[in-house]
Amino acid sequence: MSYDTEAPVLIEPPVAGSEADTLIGSLERQRRTFAWKCEGLDAAGLGTRLGPSALTLGGLLKHLALVEDEYFTRRLLGVELPPPWDAVDWDADPDWEWRSAAQDKPEQLYALWEEAVARSRANLRQVLSEGGVDQLVRHTWPDGRAPSVRRVLIDLVEEYARHLGQADMIRESIDGRVGEDPPADF
Repeated sequence: MSYDTEAPVLIEPPVAGSEADTLIGSLERQRRTFAWKCEGLDAAGLGTRLGPSALTLGGLLKHLALVEDEYFTRRLLGVELPPPWDAVDWDADPDWEWRSAAQDKPEQLYALWEEAVARSRANLRQVLSEGGVDQLVRHTWPDGRAPSVRRVLIDLVEEYARHLGQADMIRESIDGRVGEDPPADF
């Protein structure tokens, strides 16, 4: 897995940057750490589970690819989800991404996530070129309100942060890889 999906990216949030740069920097730090936690594993590694949990790094890769597209394609731009998400019957199988990841090859899972991240970056750049983080996204909630770009960014940072703790424990159980940040050359 190579994490260079439309480099250059911030390694961490700026110390005293703009609000948009700080939010994007925080998200990029979470993405980079997640990529490092999943990096270099074969199918057995990506399929490793802890205790009674069915959660795997492969499932996390596929889930976070879906979340990237959900937040920065459907919600941000108001357009339909791209393949493979558009062909899934979510009502019949709401956990499809988690369950189906076990049948995917590692290269497919890595590529799916990297392509979703690249789309997200491009979509976010497009929207931010039209205005700041205060602008409303195209998607509305059931009650008719539309969240701001800021809210969507914060929601995605939160999603990654939650799943990084899980990824950290799974990866440690595979080969002992621990740590908060990837090495500088990652």
